[in-house]
This record gives sequence, structure tokens and C-alpha cells, in this order.
Amino acid sequence: MAKLQVAMIGLGMAAGHHARALIDLADQVECVAAYSPTAARREAFAAQYPIPVIDSLDAIFDDPDIDAVLILTPPSSHWELVERAAAAGKHILLEKPLDISLQRAEAIVAVAEKANVKLGVVLQNRFRPAALALDLLVVTGRLGSLVGASAAIRNWRPQSYYDVEGRGTRARDGGGVLLTQAIHTIDLLLSYAGAPKDVSSFVRTTPIHQMETEDLVAACLSFESGAIGTLNATTSAYPGLPDRIELIGTQGTATLSGDTLEAAFMDGTVAKVGGEQSIGTGVDPMAFGHEMHRALIGNFIGSITGEETLRVSGRDALQAHRFIENILAASR
Repeated sequence: MAKLQVAMIGLGMAAGHHARALIDLADQVECVAAYSPTAARREAFAAQYPIPVIDSLDAIFDDPDIDAVLILTPPSSHWELVERAAAAGKHILLEKPLDISLQRAEAIVAVAEKANVKLGVVLQNRFRPAALALDLLVVTGRLGSLVGASAAIRNWRPQSYYDVEGRGTRARDGGGVLLTQAIHTIDLLLSYAGAPKDVSSFVRTTPIHQMETEDLVAACLSFESGAIGTLNATTSAYPGLPDRIELIGTQGTATLSGDTLEAAFMDGTVAKVGGEQSIGTGVDPMAFGHEMHRALIGNFIGSITGEETLRVSGRDALQAHRFIENILAASR
């Protein structure tokens, strides 16, 4: 089988992890072009990775040999780029979030479905070994019926992070801690417990940051299953703590903290998977390896070839977007 040909659009902060993952997957995929409108970014990328850089988006969308695009640009640009990719019949792997508003996110999912192209979303935490192990506990019923489902995202970002033009603004990012940082853990929580039916919340911007959007959130949740829980999210918790999900079931309790899963069951057995690693909760958002990106891109490739089911689809990401909108609406 011929290798899939892909192109990268956007060479910002996340591009390195994607490039390294694509290089690791060279037996399955060939990245034939990497685009940025900025010459300095193209030059810096070319100096690090053996991937051709180009200065033309049209060259990517007009090339019939390119099967898929990785869109790694700021959220406010996603809808228009997805429309062009879908019109060209190219499959799409899109950096989170889908876009800056729920309306635009819904439009992105609709345009990809209408064009019958795959739409994967970069919510790579789904591919942590410990997260996969917790998914198996839930799916097999090992925890019993869930009665509690909670998450805590306690990141640290210094003011210099938000001093970069557009960060934490509605116009470019669409929001603050919920849509930019917490969405990864929110996506995981919803994959285990489903979407809450009722939400109460408080949303704040602390004196720690000068920014347009929120950096501190506390919410109470009630799920369709009858389970209840809480969500806490912030970028004000110095120096940054591991993200945490806690599931309480009728047969046991499981805690996912960073890359570690610990579970204890009422039959007296216990389970532990993984170990503590650097996971980007502190001053450097990219302070973690590219293994999860490699697994995510491998799954995306497999979904195109028909060998795998896409694990994080546009509709999966849309569920997280709707939940975030419900938290913000409840606070208002």
C-alpha cells in the first residue's frame, strides 16, 4: 500500500511534536509540505526537521496527491481552513479546540461530514496508557456503576504566557483555561462519564493574570447516570500540578493523576498503571514527549485506511465544547 501523503499547516508551538510523530511513522505516512506564512518560522522548522517547507497554502489544497492536512493554526482560523480542506477532499487532523465558538465548531463538524472526509481532533491525552487503562475499567464495568465523576486541572501559566498577542482572548483563542487547557481533561472525563445534564458554576479571572478571559473555574455537575461531581480548572496554580480525574463506582474507585492510574476494588484487588512524568502543566506547555501525538496520528492514519476506528472525532470534541459553553452559561 502506498504511503499516505500529508501536509502540515501552521508551524507554531505544537508543530514540533507533530513533526517528530510523523517522522516516527515514516513507514506509514510521508509529510510532503509544512506551511507557515512567516519566513522565520519556516526557516526555524526546516533547520530542525527533514520536512519540506512552503510559503503557499494553495499549493497544499491544489495538490491532488495530498491525502490529509494537519491544521495546527490558532483556533480563530480553523473554520475557514477546514472548509478549504473539505472542499479539496482532504482528511483533516485539527488542533484543539475546534474553533472559537460553539457555532463555528458545529459548522466545522458539519462541513467535514458533508464532504465525507475524516475529521480528527488533537486531544492526545486519550492515548495516555493510564487513560486507556481507565477507559477499559469503565467499559468492562470493573468499577460498577459510577456514582461520582470529578476532574481537576491545576496548571500554571505566568503572565508572560498571556502577553503573547492573542492568547487568552475571545477573538483568537475563543476563551481561557476551559477551552485552551482544561479541554483535554474535560474530553477524558466526558469519555468516561458522559455529558452532565445539569451544571452550576463560578467563573473568574484572578488578580494573578491580566487577560480577557477566565483563569479560574469551579463547577458542580450532575450526570444522566445519577452520578455527581465537580470540575476545577485554573492556570493560576503555581508551579502546576498533575491533572486529575476521580471516578467513584459501586465496585471501586479509580484516580487518574497525570500519567498514573491507581484503582482499588471492593473485592480487595488493586491496580496501578504508569508513572509520574512531565506533562506540561507548568510554565512550558509542551514539556512532555511526543508519544501521545504519535499514537493519535497513527490512529488517524488507521481511520483513513480503514484499519482503525477514529478515537477522537469532531463529534467527540463537540461534546466538550458544548459542556464548556454550559459551564460559562451557568456562571453568567
